[in-house]
This record gives sequence, C-alpha cells and structure tokens, in this order.
Amino acid sequence: MSPAERADRLYDRVMRLHSEGKDDSVQFFRPMVLSAYQMIGPLDLDQHYDLGEIGETLGMMNLATAEADTILRAEPKHLLGLALAARVAAETQHAAAARGYYRRLLAAAPTERQRPLPEYTRHDRDITTALAAAAALGR
Repeated sequence: MSPAERADRLYDRVMRLHSEGKDDSVQFFRPMVLSAYQMIGPLDLDQHYDLGEIGETLGMMNLATAEADTILRAEPKHLLGLALAARVAAETQHAAAARGYYRRLLAAAPTERQRPLPEYTRHDRDITTALAAAAALGR
C-alpha cells in the first residue's frame, strides 16, 4: 500500500469513527493518521483539505488553519479551502473572519463548482453544507 493509500484509509477511518461518536478511537488513530500524511511527501490540495479536516476533528485548530491557509495561498477561490477556513474560524470564535470566508465562498461557488476537480466531487457534501451555512448567515 502506498503512503497516499494508507493516509486515505486512515482518513476514512478517523472520519467514520468521529461521525459515530467514538472519540476515544479517533484519538487512538491520531499518531498513525498524522504520520501517514507526513510520509506522503508534497500534498495535493485534496490531501491538504483532508489533513485540515483531521486537524479539525482532533481539535488541532492550528493544523486545520495552516492547511486552509496552504490551500488558499495556492488557489484563493478553492471551495474546500474557503469552507475549511470558515469552519475553523467559526469554531475558534472568530465570527467576523468566518463571515468573510463564507462571503468569499458564496462569490466563488458559481464558477468554482464548474471546475472538474476530483476533490470537489469527493467532498461535494462538505461544499454543499458550507454553502448552506454561508447562505444562512446572509438571512
């Protein structure tokens, strides 16, 4: 199994365990999943998003913020980067920053959703959820 495949499997497991409320198991896999991403080498934007989600799930908001920043430096309108940045800002009580990211997300969505990026397909539910949260803020 390649390092990327191992990271993907651990990501899936951690996210599933988190959704099942098995936080003790999530913490058990913490060192393994973080190590798996370190072994990949240079990450693509999808992997940066995955690692950011893992950071968010593990309560490692500095990691989640760093991954969102990395995505947005590479592509300032990347929907997953904006969604991750908005969520982390909201979770860390930075409401003004969260609103700013959500506004950027709404502005970027019409053209960005047309891009055939694999990560947009893979994380379509995350994008849809973020867009709904952004729209709710505007009401």
